[in-house]
Amino acid sequence: MNERLEIMEKRYDELTELLQDPSVVTNVKLLTEYAKEQKQLEKTVMLYRELKNLESSLDDLQELKKADDEEMALLAEEELANAHNRINEINEEIKVLLLPKDPNDDKNVIMEIKGAVGGDEANIFAGDLYRMYSKYAENMGWKIEVLDALYGAMGGYTSINFMVKGESVYSHLKYESGGHRVQRVPQTESQGRIHTSIATVLALPEAADIEFELDMNDIRVDTFCSSGPGGQGVNTTYSAVRVTHIPTGVAVACQIHRSQHENKAAALQLLKARIYDKMLEEKEAKEGQERKSLVGHGKRSEKIRTYNYPQNRVTDHRIGFSINRLDAIMDGKLELVIDELINADQKQKLEEEAH
Repeated sequence: MNERLEIMEKRYDELTELLQDPSVVTNVKLLTEYAKEQKQLEKTVMLYRELKNLESSLDDLQELKKADDEEMALLAEEELANAHNRINEINEEIKVLLLPKDPNDDKNVIMEIKGAVGGDEANIFAGDLYRMYSKYAENMGWKIEVLDALYGAMGGYTSINFMVKGESVYSHLKYESGGHRVQRVPQTESQGRIHTSIATVLALPEAADIEFELDMNDIRVDTFCSSGPGGQGVNTTYSAVRVTHIPTGVAVACQIHRSQHENKAAALQLLKARIYDKMLEEKEAKEGQERKSLVGHGKRSEKIRTYNYPQNRVTDHRIGFSINRLDAIMDGKLELVIDELINADQKQKLEEEAH
């Protein structure tokens, strides 16, 4: 491990020099690339340096512990115990930081939420989930941009697609793909009976141009009139757009924006993310790399979480975790669940590394 850390520290210092090089400072692409690489190394390198400083202080503290001055000896003994504790903490932190990194972790995310089982109540719950993610994004300092939405007749959404932009978004939201089950008395139910409904969530890493470029010769673009809840006409112009990737058959429609140009741009963004996700899944299947992991590729059939309103409880079925803080989670404190998922995922990876 130390050899690997030495290499990382050396590279960090190289990048510090490169970022001061005039030829790099004037090259935006290189400057961005090097700054990003250095930022990725920074936490590990800083911990490694703290570790080395602590380890180098141990001999001096051992000597001070033998001092004739009783007060000095006691102080040294306390400092020595603190140093050993911190060294153990740093070693554990570094082990996690050295785990194989998901190359998509730093990316923005395109999310889709759909009302699935339960009619109007499922659509209403899809709207509640969208608000939950919006508030969570706000708490994390991320930005949300709605790409497309189909509104439910009684509220919420039959489907909503949106982009979440910010730092390391996918590393947190990648755990959200799957079926989200709600148990509560629906707004649409007058008898006060508890119903179960399901909304599905899909979280896709944004596909950057560096991964692949869409060949517009492979794209069929169709236009149609937008429509709103209940089928009412929103406008009489052909502003809604459907784009189809002919080689894969993947199709996406967008109609939320007023102009055909905006809808086409949003649809292509969604299409690119879906094709990229399909490529990742096929690559894993071909190379046999898919681990038994908390993170899948948007398997909608998998029920991942239950939101029980009468008991104010949220349960994540993948890790058997339950918490009676549903009100706080729906108000955006989603880290109460996501932090548990991250910890469980890291623990699983550490166990795999050990074997």
